Amino acid sequence: MTTTTASLTDRYVAHNYNPLPVVAEHAQGVWITDTSGRRYLDMLSAYSAMNFGHGHPDLVAAAQDQLRRMTLVSRAFDHNLLGGFAEGLTALTGTDMMIPMNTGAEAVETAIKLARKWAYENKGVPDGRAEIIVAAGNFHGRTTTIIGFSDDPDARNGFGPYTPGFVRVPYGDADALGRALTADTAAVLLEPVQGEAGVIIPPDDYLPRVRELCSERNVLLVLDEIQSGLGRTGTTLAAERVGVAADLVILGKALGGGIVPASAVTGRREVLETLRPGQHGSTFGGNPLACAVGSAVVTLLADGHYQQRAASLGRVLAERLEALHGRGVLRTRTVGLWAGIDIDPALATGRQVCERLAQRGILAKDTHGSTIRLSPPLVIEEDELTWAIDELDATLQELRRR
Repeated sequence: MTTTTASLTDRYVAHNYNPLPVVAEHAQGVWITDTSGRRYLDMLSAYSAMNFGHGHPDLVAAAQDQLRRMTLVSRAFDHNLLGGFAEGLTALTGTDMMIPMNTGAEAVETAIKLARKWAYENKGVPDGRAEIIVAAGNFHGRTTTIIGFSDDPDARNGFGPYTPGFVRVPYGDADALGRALTADTAAVLLEPVQGEAGVIIPPDDYLPRVRELCSERNVLLVLDEIQSGLGRTGTTLAAERVGVAADLVILGKALGGGIVPASAVTGRREVLETLRPGQHGSTFGGNPLACAVGSAVVTLLADGHYQQRAASLGRVLAERLEALHGRGVLRTRTVGLWAGIDIDPALATGRQVCERLAQRGILAKDTHGSTIRLSPPLVIEEDELTWAIDELDATLQELRRR
């Protein structure tokens, strides 16, 4: 990081991030170039926002064409792209209706409002008593409502008072979740795979059992697919891997193609139609530019090509990472092109490993102590993927020789 850039960032930008010492200036495909001209392989994809790589020509073309036409009218007026985008997205996700928003956290807040509204109007929960069951280790964003049901002290502590109405149970434990259900339960809100927690994959029977419990007790199943959705796990939605369909699906990140913020909640008509004019909205939600890019994203996913790439390359990723067990790696968890890697804490923290990887031209992200995450763009080639794992292996061996 140059002195000028570092000093300006340190002086004028709030310190809510601790970035690696890399200053990106240009990016294309799976490669990022810094201000000195050095190239890095992007193994993070902006937390899955860049599923299709940097500057995908179809997405850039859609954005450039729409920029010349119209970018925003607000939902005070209709425009010619929203209906088509909604039709394509609901067809892709097997749902009935959608509501467009901008950011992932905004979509989560929207789903919470929808679940409560549905519970009061359709289930008969007394006003003000609706509860939503969430999981330990969850990450759904950082708004004041959402951090109130987080158990991550960095995200939660110091920002209270917290919004009531949430019940936290262990992740992956369907029995515990079942015991927490009451007549006042409006919804269960879960990540099919917990990304921020370190790519935690629940038992294969977990989501099917939760789906069964929700159906039996007239409770909405709300799945946060902001990181796990849109091809990352080898299927369009991660829940498809275990044959589960949610009542509400929360999408974001990759939906905007890495070009614009775009998110949505898709789901059952009965739930979406509880909202009436004036009860929820967003000035930029569903804007023409986002719809143009989002429709292009839907088109890229429609034939299953990127999902198949994530599945096949994911098998390569899993095999190469398993070979590192006992070589500085304690455990790995992989699903599609997504991996959580627990580094031996006696060697280094996750941050230290990521710093050394950056020195070798690999960009990755640590989370929770000695765990690092890999989520490369779905356009990555096999030789690029294997090179990254070879560099991880070399980094760990270097640390072992200290």
